[in-house]
Amino acid sequence: MTIKVLVPRLGEGVEEVTVSKWLKQEGDSIKELEPLLEVNTDKVDTEIPAPASGVILKIVAQEGAVANVGDLLAVIGQPGEAVDSSELAVGGSPSAQNPSAHQTQPTAPQPSAEPSTFNLKPSTDLGFISPVVARIAAEHGVDLGQVNGTGLNGRITKNDVLAFVEGRKTKGAGRAPQPSNLKPDTRIPDTSTPDTLIKHTAMRKSIAAHMVESKRTSPHVLSVMEADLSRVVKHRAANKAAFERDGVNLTFTAYFLMAITAGLRAYPQTNSSWSDEGLIVHKNINLGMAVSLGEDGLIVPVIKRAEDLSLLAMVRAVNDLANRARNKKLQPDDVRGGTFTLTNHGTSGSLFAFPVINQPQAGILGVGALQKRVVVIDDAIAIRPMVYLSFVFDHRILDGASADWFLAKVKETLENWT
Repeated sequence: MTIKVLVPRLGEGVEEVTVSKWLKQEGDSIKELEPLLEVNTDKVDTEIPAPASGVILKIVAQEGAVANVGDLLAVIGQPGEAVDSSELAVGGSPSAQNPSAHQTQPTAPQPSAEPSTFNLKPSTDLGFISPVVARIAAEHGVDLGQVNGTGLNGRITKNDVLAFVEGRKTKGAGRAPQPSNLKPDTRIPDTSTPDTLIKHTAMRKSIAAHMVESKRTSPHVLSVMEADLSRVVKHRAANKAAFERDGVNLTFTAYFLMAITAGLRAYPQTNSSWSDEGLIVHKNINLGMAVSLGEDGLIVPVIKRAEDLSLLAMVRAVNDLANRARNKKLQPDDVRGGTFTLTNHGTSGSLFAFPVINQPQAGILGVGALQKRVVVIDDAIAIRPMVYLSFVFDHRILDGASADWFLAKVKETLENWT
């Protein structure tokens, strides 16, 4: 008996996933609860285990496909067991199974007046060939039977053909020059090194969509203040060893989050979201914390109910979420429900920045690099550990004065730390 692998509900509000990577292929054996594939939602990669032991008879949703909760991903059964085609339509959306199903199958291109080595095999061999792919192949004399398709279900894409053409040029570039008998009007092929196409990951696409949507949604305004972290630096130096004995690393991030919490408690309007009916002031303070994943992008896990946390509890939450983010162990619920966000861009040396608001929040605080700078205190020159605080806010929700009240409270909390 065959077993269907369906998209599970991975968290509250999660309605669709993107197939990131298949860990098994058709024909492979698998044991129950063994990881079968990875899916991505809200920039979180999650492994989906096999619901039963057997053999992968059919993979329906290819890598890169978007599938809704309940859609069919694959079919597991016993070796040699047949898959009824009617089973593939149950619970599976057209986008997950065949994104080209709505397109009309094109006719093969007609022979041109000029000779060409283009050879379009029957559709049963090559699958769906778009008119654009067929045209490019004909222009460059490409036999599509030699092209490795990377699209859904092995479909040959435009980029596959272009990569094949460029690869052919590169191979020819290292050959010794041959005597030329080209006619004067014959074009000499370009043998220069081609540019590299790095395909977007699901995370990069998600980041791009969120950032563009945020800039379209909110009128962004920036306010910058400078904070003296002398007391924070001294407190951290005096308590770092004690926190290590408790099994945690006392980072500056925890202090910034505690100061933000104090600011949000003093000015609750900053802990709100815009709606057409009015402001939605959030009861709890759920702080998003941007975590860099290097070239893979960034992710923003959320510390829930920050108003109830001590410094030690905040440090534990920071350590836990940062470690799980970098090890790809976050769950979808870990990145949901944020009401305000901190981005510590100073870790890479940046002094101050203009962060983009994480919708639908009212603002985001950027923290620059901690530097010793010359400042004037009581008409005397002094050297202090200083940091720029860049507060970007939604001008629909906050005005300059109310935004600065919040930022001043954050600054005050840091400078008077005890």
